[in-house]
Amino acid sequence: MSANEAKWKANQEKVAFLKQFPGLLRSWDEMAGHAVTSVTSIEQSEAKVLMLDNGSFAIVPPLAPEPQQLRDGLIAVATHLRTLYPDAYREYEALAQRDREATRTARMENILGAIHNNVDDIPELKDRIRALAKKWNS
Repeated sequence: MSANEAKWKANQEKVAFLKQFPGLLRSWDEMAGHAVTSVTSIEQSEAKVLMLDNGSFAIVPPLAPEPQQLRDGLIAVATHLRTLYPDAYREYEALAQRDREATRTARMENILGAIHNNVDDIPELKDRIRALAKKWNS
């Protein structure tokens, strides 16, 4: 075995051992029912080590969920958090409604702009729009 192959094999064995290290949690579900006893920074990384009261631990990345994950998470636990933070939920719902309305208005402007920009190049577009309007009005 060459020195490079030996080095690769040694590294593979080390990584396999690390992934099976006693106490290392492999899913969030394993944390249920246990309290976090400490949070330790990892040098030269934004990751943290969470130590639990049963001696298990997890290596976690920085808390920086994407907006969709935040929204879905807040919806998933609304029954628990809504009573604690009712004003925040009301404000979020108002902002979400404003966003939906702005999205609807922007779509309408895009559609009207597309019609306006193409009506001269596609003469049958006017007839199709008239036919649709007639169908909607009947």
